[in-house]
Amino acid sequence: MPHPRAVILLSGGLDSATVLAIAKAEGFTCHALSFRYGQRHQAELDAARRVAQSLGATQHVVLDIDLRQFGGSALTSDIPVPKDRHVVVGAQHAAPPHSDIPVTYVPARNTIFLSFALAWAEVLGAQDIFIGVNALDYSGYPDCRPEYIAAFERMAGLATKAGVEGSPIKIHAPLIHMTKADIIRKGRELGVDYDMTFSCYDPDAHGTACGRCDACQLRAKGFAEALA
Repeated sequence: MPHPRAVILLSGGLDSATVLAIAKAEGFTCHALSFRYGQRHQAELDAARRVAQSLGATQHVVLDIDLRQFGGSALTSDIPVPKDRHVVVGAQHAAPPHSDIPVTYVPARNTIFLSFALAWAEVLGAQDIFIGVNALDYSGYPDCRPEYIAAFERMAGLATKAGVEGSPIKIHAPLIHMTKADIIRKGRELGVDYDMTFSCYDPDAHGTACGRCDACQLRAKGFAEALA
């Protein structure tokens, strides 16, 4: 009996790599989907390719969407990436480093990505989409919350042929209630090589992580706690 197909949103970071490993372990044939959306650097897409190959994705598609035409984010325009916002290492979990939504938030990004994943899932005959959003150790983005994922899944049931015909597509967010440390522990259990992944928002011209942005600090916090 063939394995069920799933679309995996794969950014190249440690969260999405872990999600791909989870989907694979659950018996899905994994079709990985990444985006060249006008982000500041190529390093995360290079990481996504490495991860897709290493973890045995059946297919890996990289789509071009130029969100730089809109801007509105430090990741898609020339707005400086915030540094040294001091995510506390050793906390049980991290609230957003500040109460405001940071300028690294890309407007509607997860809605855009999930919409493309939804379209591809229908074409593949897949009833499952996996995304690596997290609502504990994260930067405070509104499209990483459980209520958002639930709402998108409801919308998908109404907006697709699959949903109308009684085969609604499920949105899996297996990391949503996990700390970064828990995510890393899970990935290590599943054989994820995190040296392949990349998390930095603002690497230098050589692709070296800055170590100071929110993503770098959350990553460092996760490894510090996972290895403690």
